Amino acid sequence: MDTEIIGLLGSSIVAFSLLHTNLTKLRIFNLIGCLIMLIYAILAHLPPVILINLVCIVANIYYLLPVHQASTKQRGALKH
Repeated sequence: MDTEIIGLLGSSIVAFSLLHTNLTKLRIFNLIGCLIMLIYAILAHLPPVILINLVCIVANIYYLLPVHQASTKQRGALKH
């Protein structure tokens, strides 16, 4: 697959993520887009793009973990 196509796909998903008003959906789509952009940056040997996407990936995971943990606890409470 052409490297630029991977970059366009990742950029498109990041842009699409910004259209969401639900922060959880925004972060999930943004995380996916950043992961794809990270692959693109590695293939294209672009250290600044690698760095910013790593930062964004960590930030998205940091804010998504409490949401995931809360939903897991809620599902556990519903089973009892």
